Amino acid sequence: MNTFDFSKPVAIGADHAGFEFKTIIRDLLENKGLKVKDFGTHSADSVDYPDFAHPVSAAVENGEASFGILICGSANGVAITANKHQEIRAALCWQTDIARLARQHNNANVLCIPARFISTPEAEEIVNVFLDTAFEGGRHQNRVNKIACI
Repeated sequence: MNTFDFSKPVAIGADHAGFEFKTIIRDLLENKGLKVKDFGTHSADSVDYPDFAHPVSAAVENGEASFGILICGSANGVAITANKHQEIRAALCWQTDIARLARQHNNANVLCIPARFISTPEAEEIVNVFLDTAFEGGRHQNRVNKIACI
């Protein structure tokens, strides 16, 4: 239920701490045949994470992107920023089980990865689980419906 629309691109963004992971994850997605819209950053020079979290979140929120991936050092900053957007359910995921539950129970549409706390193989596995897991709906739908402040 509510699987991602892979005809739309994946929105991706990172600050300087997440730049290297962003490049690896972008390549992983493209190697799977997915389109990727890269919102930057494009180097390891110090930048402000909201400058990338807001455009990624806006692209998901307005339907230009199927879902988003944000990466920063702890992933807290990008998750907090992304979740300011009304239609975003950003989940900070540091293990595959967290990524799976974020999709199954919360219908998360933005994956936030903590680059300073996981390895590259762990990040790739988390992305794969997030991509491959569908929202369960059912009892979880009512809960998800109560998230937005409207």
